Amino acid sequence: MNAPLPPASIQRPAPPALLDALAQRFGEHFSTAQAVREQHGRDEGSISAPPPAGVVFAQSTQDVQDAVRLAAAHDTPVIAYGAGSSLEGHLLAVQGGISLDVSRMNQVLSIDADDLTVTVQPGITRKALNEAIKHTGLFFPIDPGADASIGGMAATRASGTNAVRYGTLRENVLALQVVTANGEVIRTGTRARKSSAGYDLTRLMVGSEGTLGIFTEVTLRLYPLPEAVSAAICSFPSIEAAVRTVIQTIQLGVPIARVELIDIHSVRVVNAYSKLGLREEPMLLMEFHGSPASVQEQAETVQQIASEWGGKAFEWATTPEERSRLWAARHNAYFAAVQSRPGCKAISTDTCVPISRLADCLLDSVAEADASGLPYFLVGHVGDGNFHFGYLLDPQVPAERELAERLNQQLVARALAMGGTCTGEHGVGIHKMGFLLDEAGEGAVQMMRAIKQALDPKNILNPGKIFSL
Repeated sequence: MNAPLPPASIQRPAPPALLDALAQRFGEHFSTAQAVREQHGRDEGSISAPPPAGVVFAQSTQDVQDAVRLAAAHDTPVIAYGAGSSLEGHLLAVQGGISLDVSRMNQVLSIDADDLTVTVQPGITRKALNEAIKHTGLFFPIDPGADASIGGMAATRASGTNAVRYGTLRENVLALQVVTANGEVIRTGTRARKSSAGYDLTRLMVGSEGTLGIFTEVTLRLYPLPEAVSAAICSFPSIEAAVRTVIQTIQLGVPIARVELIDIHSVRVVNAYSKLGLREEPMLLMEFHGSPASVQEQAETVQQIASEWGGKAFEWATTPEERSRLWAARHNAYFAAVQSRPGCKAISTDTCVPISRLADCLLDSVAEADASGLPYFLVGHVGDGNFHFGYLLDPQVPAERELAERLNQQLVARALAMGGTCTGEHGVGIHKMGFLLDEAGEGAVQMMRAIKQALDPKNILNPGKIFSL
């Protein structure tokens, strides 16, 4: 049993005339095959919906323009599709329509190494981007875990494990080329690091989840590859001790690159899944970037802080192979947890709170999850106050889904009361529409609706997401 599909305001099936026009314009790059449609009608989340009526495989900005213009002429929704790795129903055709797949628009268009920028097409994935630019000595640091497309990452304002040092997509997108709802091409931003010229349309588009425009070019900040990288793991007697170590590290201004929390449940399932022998206690995984001297100084500072909170079993790694081994626990946590309960589904949360409230929010939420009896695991990019519960439920037992959703609702309410947010990195999509209203308030959401209606009066760009009209 998948999560129920929230009611859509209008069902807008694609008319045969549109499908014929798309087939004529795109030929073999347009498909109405059931298997192709179903592939483009699901993401990594647990919400299900009917597939789109057809799929356009765009290869150029002109392709995107033409597809949007044809859809607009027939008042039919268009849903942009990249790698399909979203979690909140972003790419589901909840009001019908066509899927616009930009994964074949995957080229690096220009590298400006002197300015530390790169311009890419939206379909390139983050791993492919870093492979393409590694000869420059630069890298793109945003790592949401999945090998997501850059366009999708920008659309959801993604972040991930490196955000504590390098920020999110909000800070790292400098400029965009966007196809609007009427098929016009606009550019927002420049390669300059700052500007005071007019409204900040780049920031408006980043995080708009495909509801205001479809990206066809993205200009990103790059960073020099660090001279030295060191990773470490450390076990703690409690989650509170681990979190207090993180809080003190951040408040002291230590420029740690990554700091991930793994709870005891995650360690246990990873040990079983990957045949590891990690101490079955809450654990921090850390990474330090910089010069050899600065990396050593950072590591020694954090080790001293950790020891004050009972941290033990420190293990350091400096070679890529050693670091990969240490990070295996974090990278495999989701798959290990899902396999620990065969046939289960994982409902993942992504609240984020101010760092000073992290311990309170986490400890109260852990107590609540323990009391529920529902299996779960906990991981988090705790350096910036962001963490994920994965509630493991039997999809054939509606009561378990209801329990997981109730735990999620209570967690979000707690985070909002502490000055946090309902989504630190996954985006709103369908699943968090009610939470957005709780967080932002009716006035702010109404302003968002006004922007949407002004830029997309026919409501054809990914309708039924973020908020209802």
